Formats: sequence, C-alpha cells, structure tokens
Amino acid sequence: MMTRTCLSIVLAAGEGTRMKSSRAKVLHEVAGLPLVCHAAEAARAAGSSHIALVTGREAQAVEQAVRARSPSVSVHLQAERLGTAHAVLAARHALERGFDDVLVLFGDTPLLTAETLRRARAELANGAAVCVVGFRTKSPAGYGRLLVENGALIAIREEKDASAEERAVEFCNGGVMALQGARALALLDQIGNDNAKGEFYLTDIVEKAREAGLAVRAVEASEDELLGVNTRLELSAVEALWQERRRREMMLSGVTMIAPQSVFLSHDTVLEPDVMVEPNVVFGPGVHVAGGATIHAFSHLEGAEVGGKVSVGPFARLRPGTVLGTGSKVGNFCETKNAVIEEEAKVNHLTYIGDAHVGARANIGAGTITCNYDGALKHRTEIGEDVFVGSNSSLVAPIAIGNGAYVASGSVLTEDVPGDALAIGRGRQVTKEGRGKMIRERNAAAKRAKPS
Repeated sequence: MMTRTCLSIVLAAGEGTRMKSSRAKVLHEVAGLPLVCHAAEAARAAGSSHIALVTGREAQAVEQAVRARSPSVSVHLQAERLGTAHAVLAARHALERGFDDVLVLFGDTPLLTAETLRRARAELANGAAVCVVGFRTKSPAGYGRLLVENGALIAIREEKDASAEERAVEFCNGGVMALQGARALALLDQIGNDNAKGEFYLTDIVEKAREAGLAVRAVEASEDELLGVNTRLELSAVEALWQERRRREMMLSGVTMIAPQSVFLSHDTVLEPDVMVEPNVVFGPGVHVAGGATIHAFSHLEGAEVGGKVSVGPFARLRPGTVLGTGSKVGNFCETKNAVIEEEAKVNHLTYIGDAHVGARANIGAGTITCNYDGALKHRTEIGEDVFVGSNSSLVAPIAIGNGAYVASGSVLTEDVPGDALAIGRGRQVTKEGRGKMIRERNAAAKRAKPS
C-alpha cells in the first residue's frame, strides 16, 4: 500500500448558485480554510503524490487557494458542465501519467477523512478496479442506493429507477470514488451520455467495470464525512461538525476546555497537552499554544506563538506576530501585535504592545501603549530586561529602554532611556489651595441661574 502511487482529482467546478455569493462555492471557508483545500488536505494525508484540480467558476482564485498549500497541483479547466465523469476526464493529462490509484473527491465536502480514503485505496490494493465510498442514513430519499451482494457492489441505483425493495436500502452513494489507475481512463471513456440531461455520470463506471468482469466494492464512511455544502445553512452545519470533531480530538489528547461548545478553532490550531481553555475563546489561523498555558475567557488569538505556563486574558487579543515566552502574561483588555514578550514579562491590563520587544521579567503598567505608527510608517519599541513601566505611559517609537530602567507613571517618552535610569516625561504638578471649592461654588451658581 505504501509503495503505490496515488493521484487525487478534486472536482471544484460547481457553480454553487444557492450560496448566493460573488465567490465560488469552494472558496467559502470552514475553520478558516477554503472548502476545496480541506479536500486537498485529506487527499494528501491519504498518500496522494499528486493532486489534479478541476476548476470552473473563479478558476484562478480557486487555483491560488489550493496552490498556496499544494504548490505542485495541476489545474484543469472544465469549460462545459457535462457531468461528473466529464469533469474527471478534464484531468486526462494527469490520468495518463500512470498512477496506481486514482481518488475522485469533491471540493465541497470538507469533512472527508484521510482514513476513509486510505480504506478505499486498500480495496484497490486488494484487487478492486473501482471502490465507491458510501454512507448509511435513516433518510435515504434522494440518494442513489448502493446495492451490495456478497461483498461486491452490484450497482448504484438512482431513486427514480429503484424498486420498492431497493428504495428501502439505507446504504447510499457518497460520490467519492477510488479507481484502479491502469483501468481508469478506459472505463471513463466508455461512459456515455444517453440520459435525459445528456451528461456523463461518474456513477456509470460501476456498470462499465462489472461488464468488463472487474471487481467493484464499496467502503462505508459516516454520513457526516460526506456532507456537501450548497447553501450558507449547510456551511454553518458543516462548520459546527468540524469544530465538534476537532475539539473532541484535542480534549482526548490532553487539552482542557471548560465549555468546549464555546471555543472556536482554526484548521491549523495547535494546542499541546495541559493547555487550559476557558469559555468563549476564538483561535484564528496560525496559533500554537504550548503545554501548561491558560487561555482565559473571551480572548481572541491569531498568528501567535504562546509559550508554556503563559496566562492570556481574559478579554485579550493576540494579533499576528505575537510571541509570548515561558511564564509571561498578557492580561485583561490587552492587545499585542508583532511583539515578542520574553519569559516572565507581564503586560497585565488595558495595554497595547505593537511592533515591540519586551525583555524578560519586565513589568508593563496598566494603560501603557507603544505609539508605533506615525501616520505613514511603523516603528519599533525595545524594552529591556527587568524594566518597570508605570501605568498610563506612552512610549513613542522608535525608542529603546535599557535593562533595569524605570519609567514614571503617566510619562510620554520620545527619547531612549539608558539602563537602570529613571525616566519622567510629564508636566509638573501645580496645586492651588482653595481653587477646588471656588470652582464648585461657581458651577453651583451657574446651575441655579439656568432657566428651568
């Protein structure tokens, strides 16, 4: 099995008009990844050495999305929509390369697993020329039924052609197929379009293979795996199933989620064992959280590397480029962007740290901001080790604060601060005795004189 070469053909040419969108259907996202990329990822994980993408609407955008993660993908345009077999044959040049196995997937089924595809490939390795992936459902109406006898797939019977007995069959066609590479083209070329729509249906390959005396089998997947997306409602349902599946995998691997149904993950979220996630946390793309970290409630993370034993939130936002060292803290109502915060440094509350480096054990007081943008360019702030920045300070970049320095509360700093220095950047306090009473009496008199 491991030595067999495999081609996956991902069909992504459907119009998807029911999505009511200016984008191609397969570019809509589940867990932050386009639907078509989920299919390509499953194919690659199942051992495909090459992916052929069959496109239609928004061909260039679909190609760009897939190529970003699978650079060697070949792209084939289905200029006319003449059925699923016609779509597969659009990738004829890829089929002619002579792969041992050929997988046919759909770009709008993002829940299909690599394990199911590997089981289909195993049937090819055991002598099948065609293997169809099916599912069982208590509501089979509208689906083609898979008729199996003694382990062999006899036919795919469309509901309109099925007998009453066949309509009672709950094993249904999921559309995904595995084909023996040496026979795929010959079988596909035999499929005709003698039907009401004049289209070439991939399901007819079962009949052609059996007529040639070839073995045809079926493997069973869960109904969820084969769910396709045609509407925004179905998109939300698939998103919910994907999230449920991934949360379960993470919790079984050692992650604690207090209210898992309120935690949202991206396709590439990595949470190591012993991470604690509180309710209402959103993980955008590109987040890795090391073991022992706690992500407190109502936090949003994206493009961030979180070290071990780190505390984030509640109500924190980590933006792309954030790196938090071991034992550091980003507290409530804080935001970081393109910032490295070293070991045991603390950014406790109501603070913005952007385009900055914060040294180990530094303490950033409440209300501190790095003023990193001058209206045209971004500038960096360098804060050394063991620095103490008092509350409500503004650090105007570019600026560097040396190791061990102190910044007085309420300061606006525009110049570098040497190590171990105390920097004060604020107006001098002036106290006028009795002036408060005078102002209060003046205001009271004005209020009494105001017309009612």
